[in-house]
Amino acid sequence: MHISLMNKVNHLLERVFPEQRLFLRSEDSTRFIRLSPLTQALGWTGSAAFIAWSIIATAVLLMDSIGSGNLRDQAQREKLLYEERLQTLSEQRDARATEAAAAQERFNLALAEISDMQSELLASEERRKEFETGIGVIQATLRRTMHERDAAKDNLAEMVATQKENGAGAGGSGPVQANATLAFLTSELSRTAAERDLVAQNAAQAENFAQDMLYDARLRDERNDQIFRQLEDAVTVSMEPLDKMFAKSGMSVDHILDQVRQGYSGQGGPMTPLIMSTRGQRPDPDAERANNILNELDKMNLYRIAAQKMPFGMPVKSGFRFTSGFGSRWGRMHNGTDFAAPIGTPVYAPADGVVVSASWSSGYGRLIKIRHEFGIETRYAHLSRMNVQKGQRVSRGDRIGDIGNSGRSTGPHLHYEVRVGGKPINPMIYIKAAKDVL
Repeated sequence: MHISLMNKVNHLLERVFPEQRLFLRSEDSTRFIRLSPLTQALGWTGSAAFIAWSIIATAVLLMDSIGSGNLRDQAQREKLLYEERLQTLSEQRDARATEAAAAQERFNLALAEISDMQSELLASEERRKEFETGIGVIQATLRRTMHERDAAKDNLAEMVATQKENGAGAGGSGPVQANATLAFLTSELSRTAAERDLVAQNAAQAENFAQDMLYDARLRDERNDQIFRQLEDAVTVSMEPLDKMFAKSGMSVDHILDQVRQGYSGQGGPMTPLIMSTRGQRPDPDAERANNILNELDKMNLYRIAAQKMPFGMPVKSGFRFTSGFGSRWGRMHNGTDFAAPIGTPVYAPADGVVVSASWSSGYGRLIKIRHEFGIETRYAHLSRMNVQKGQRVSRGDRIGDIGNSGRSTGPHLHYEVRVGGKPINPMIYIKAAKDVL
């Protein structure tokens, strides 16, 4: 039956592949090989399949090579663009740092001017009180002099009347005595009038001086108000990005500032609030505004201290790309952010802290753990080298290790984690929050 089926197939294929004979000749004999239609069909089909497979494989290899080249070029372009962006951000950060230093210098100058103005204000206040006392004494003297003048006039009138009544009985000595008395009274009245005029002139000068003092005080108040407005605007502009940065950190800003304030509770220097005696009167508005500005500057200083202790910095500064973010990945929770970079790329501490672990960990490979303030811990995994030891204190920007491929890793990268109270959170919260400030 098998032979009959083969004969039928050969018969059907004979019109396309007629039977062929391949002769093999040697020195003493000649032999031939019979190629049936089925054998030729199978050979032709196999050859066609091999040629088709070769064409398809070559095309796939060419397309893969072209695609790989395009991906490499694209990755190189993205790397160049990212490095340019990092350079721009670095320049902007340096510019903002320069502006912050200039603003701090302006604040110090303004505080010095405020101190000088307050000293001048206190001195002018003392002079004003002295002038008020002098004016009071002059007015009392003027009233007493005018009263003495009126009394002298009354006495003169009485004496003149008495002389007229007793003129006839007094004889020749009466007129002489009356003339002497009249001359004495006249001289005294002239002296009193001169003293009165002098007192009035002094009072007018004191009044003019007081008016000048009031005018100078108004000018000084206007200048103080302008300086205070500029300082308040500068403080507001400087504080707004800091408030946003710490608000985005996901932690209580008041709790952070209270902890920093407890650790830095000493007082003194230009940031100390102004304390002035009011003597039972309402507080000075300028002193209140100055204290408000000093309070904001103190808060800004607390922000600066807290920013050094929180992971607002970048663990990798250049030559990297983000490959995997925080969240679910392959059905499991990915508790950090991955920075892909060549082996040996430096890894930096993003904040001040203490190294609590620097050893091999299953899955993580070479792992460094750093404890920061406010219950924050950062982790750095898959390192090729660790430059710190357990118990070592590090500062922001210190090089703690190098990127590697240790542990469970598909390629060289840094696995970076941030944990608050032991709970992992997205590190990009801190990185994005500090992007426009640090």
